[in-house]
Amino acid sequence: MLKDITLGQYFPGSSFIHRLDARIKIILSMVYLVVVFLIGNFYGYGFLALFTYVMIKSSKVPLKFILRGIKPLVFFIVFTAILNVFMTGGNVIWSFGFLKITYEGIRYAIFMVFRILFLMLGTSMLTYTTSPIALTDGIERLLKPFSKIGLPSHELAMMMTIALRFIPTLLEETDKIMKAQMARGADFETGNLMSRAKALIPLLVPLFVSAFRRADELAVAMECRCYRGGENRTRLNEPKMGRLDAYAIIIMIVFTAVIAALNLVR
Repeated sequence: MLKDITLGQYFPGSSFIHRLDARIKIILSMVYLVVVFLIGNFYGYGFLALFTYVMIKSSKVPLKFILRGIKPLVFFIVFTAILNVFMTGGNVIWSFGFLKITYEGIRYAIFMVFRILFLMLGTSMLTYTTSPIALTDGIERLLKPFSKIGLPSHELAMMMTIALRFIPTLLEETDKIMKAQMARGADFETGNLMSRAKALIPLLVPLFVSAFRRADELAVAMECRCYRGGENRTRLNEPKMGRLDAYAIIIMIVFTAVIAALNLVR
């Protein structure tokens, strides 16, 4: 299950989306997330599904690879849907004691499932198609104006990117520790939810030790290479916006306009 989590991984490629400037991808991803929350009917979600599918095909990232990253969230998605079905008031279509299912509850539950799925797909596409270095530079340049009020833009961008980069590494380390403890007789799969949660506690100590060791090794490696971030730092490839970025902006404007028009349909 841990290997199914693909958040933070980068899928190398040379597609149209891969070649976009990181700043443009970050901004357009934020617009995409806002649009997901603004959709108010099934027409909008239908068009959003079509747009997302075209975006995935254009990126040339395998669909199976993307869906594998959603697999660990299935329980959370189902749990959220059930809560919305039974906790939303409205026109009752079925009831049993204190349990009631309403038309509004079913509709809102479907909307919440769509939102979670598309939020995951939208954010995942950013990390799948943007290398950690490009993502760091993009975040830093977007935060650069805030440095005038004392915000450490470079340090924040570096921390955010390192955190994303090490998610797969920590998951792999957790999987190794679990297998090592299972070989010594540990049981993580039987019992109720509480017992399985307690069985995971012994994982925390070696995982924290490994995480601190990796952080120390990274700091030493950066120090040995005389790394100095922030001002006067040069880059091998300076990010530049080009024609592809202009096309991407136009596509997103058209996409947002179509969603706004579909929201008016009743």
